[in-house]
Amino acid sequence: MRLFVTGGAGFIGSHVVDRLLALGHHVTVLDDFNDYYNPAFKRRNIASACKHQQFCLVEGDVADQSIIRKIFSDSKPDMVIHLAARAGVRPSVQNPFLYQRVNVEGTLNILECARASGVKKITFGSSSSVYGSNKKAPFCEDDPILNTLSPYAATKLAGEALCRAYSHLYSMDITVLRFFTVYGPRGRPDMAIYMFSEKILQEQPIPVFGDGSSRRDYTFIDDIVEGVVATTQKEFGFEIFNLGGSEMTSLGNLISLIEKTIGKKSKIERLSEQPGDVQQTFAQIDKARAGLGYNPQTSVHEGIPKFVAWLQKEHNERCR
Repeated sequence: MRLFVTGGAGFIGSHVVDRLLALGHHVTVLDDFNDYYNPAFKRRNIASACKHQQFCLVEGDVADQSIIRKIFSDSKPDMVIHLAARAGVRPSVQNPFLYQRVNVEGTLNILECARASGVKKITFGSSSSVYGSNKKAPFCEDDPILNTLSPYAATKLAGEALCRAYSHLYSMDITVLRFFTVYGPRGRPDMAIYMFSEKILQEQPIPVFGDGSSRRDYTFIDDIVEGVVATTQKEFGFEIFNLGGSEMTSLGNLISLIEKTIGKKSKIERLSEQPGDVQQTFAQIDKARAGLGYNPQTSVHEGIPKFVAWLQKEHNERCR
């Protein structure tokens, strides 16, 4: 199969690309290597993929229609896995127009170019952030989505709505995946697990927003990849699936687990809660189990040591 993966040099995208190449697929990646964090991280993410004969990298903006049209024309994909997005709740509050352009216009661009090219199958990477301040837990795909709390969440919800409309209008097979706090090797350096681990290793204070009682459903990257790849293997019409670990861990307990794994105590800098942050996320994954065969294998107690081992190895290699 020929696949077009947007955001394929990012954290989730690069792992998906490696898995697709291992399965024998031809993969074209679009990434803009923006400065949200050091672009060198992304270059390292795809270094091995760039050596693969069935891999093609295009550097460009997902909202640029001419680039997207050319990729569809040149690579003739059978399917699109659309993961490109501006990420992060807090930065979206500071720069909402950028998030609207990349996450909404970029998604519309992918959908419209796919439609014009006759590509019917798309997987869209959404987020648990769309649930906002949902009081019911675990979060279920058919819960009313009425309480989004950030521009980031709103842009992801808009992307989902566009996907639903295109599926209805043009009989496109579109699967929406709501990712729940993904972590693991190659993780984004702005994410809590990466940031906390790095600062504890370096004996620097870690910034903790709120009192540590907020809870998240942390999901190891390998489990997410299996869920994404499962969407390539059959047709769904239009469906939304949660991909989470289906367990909640408080921020305080997460820090304790990282401390235990590293063997150092943290120095905590207490900060006020941030606008747009939610108190909890928790995925109901029964639908994903039934539809995708999704079955997360790595608990946070197993995943944190795997991540820390990778991070320590990265630090050692950088110090050589």
